[in-house]
Amino acid sequence: MLEPKEVEFIAKRSDFISMEKSHAYKQLGDAVLGTKHEVEAFHKEKPSIKILFYYNSYVAWPFTQFNKEFTPEGIAKNPELTKFLAINPKTGKLMEKTNGPAFTYYFEALNPDFRKWWVASAAEGVRISGADGIFIDRMNVDAKADYPKDKLAEIAKAKGEMMAELKKQMGPNKILVGNNAANTKEVFPSCDAFMFEHYNEEVMSKERLLKDWEDMERIAKAGKMSIYRFGAKGKGKADITMGATGTSGIEQKSHEQLEFYHACYLIGAQPYSYFQWNWGWNLEDGNLVDYPALQKPLGSPKGAFNRVKADGWEFTREFEHASVWLDTEARKAKITWK
Repeated sequence: MLEPKEVEFIAKRSDFISMEKSHAYKQLGDAVLGTKHEVEAFHKEKPSIKILFYYNSYVAWPFTQFNKEFTPEGIAKNPELTKFLAINPKTGKLMEKTNGPAFTYYFEALNPDFRKWWVASAAEGVRISGADGIFIDRMNVDAKADYPKDKLAEIAKAKGEMMAELKKQMGPNKILVGNNAANTKEVFPSCDAFMFEHYNEEVMSKERLLKDWEDMERIAKAGKMSIYRFGAKGKGKADITMGATGTSGIEQKSHEQLEFYHACYLIGAQPYSYFQWNWGWNLEDGNLVDYPALQKPLGSPKGAFNRVKADGWEFTREFEHASVWLDTEARKAKITWK
């Protein structure tokens, strides 16, 4: 659980945050109650702040009161739970999630009973915690995700139904954020916001960044929000997935790398867009580091970004208090503050 000074630090620098999947699980045995604790603390510190409850649409993380039995021990006690879980077509056994903070399984979105249960659980998590909305993880349904490749269309449709029903059950005043969901058209109408997680090297290519900016404009025109997240990197390809937790000198590296990633955001920034910067998902992974550049007054944009050459990868954009230059091929940037 967060200390009062940590709540104060975060609240001064943001008005829109999400709890992580296992927040306060070790202390309270339930991430729902962990979220409830922080919702109360943040709302006391800053009544206008928006706090989101985390729930996964594909991975059955056993950190909430709803999912706690999705473990080998829980399944052994209650085999009926397997009907909610995906089967590995090659082995005929449950698909296993062996990496991450806990061993668990994957949900079977094509089971209508599961969808009904999942929606009720997600809505109840928001209600119990008092959260201002929900952050739904694993919302990208595409050929690169680890879904059965022959069922992508069916799964996308099922997720669309889940999100529509969840939005209905939560009510119109709660925020629904879809992680990596900007191009899953089935869920787009039900989401209020979309996170661009930038979780590997491929989605950081110069071509994908250009598409991100186009997506951010499309999202803004629909009256929805974008959250543009990057993680500071250490050495080695493994670091690019979630950041560089445990890398020596990473805090200093995060300060040095910030300008390029900040520029990647500013070139495409739209109304209702947010920037997130750290190097991992734990509290100590940059989430309590002060980055003065992120507190500078930016002012309004003077227009859309300019692509210096029609087939080139240099971009510029002017703001009231800053000039931005970015080269996504050379991976260089300069933000000149006025």
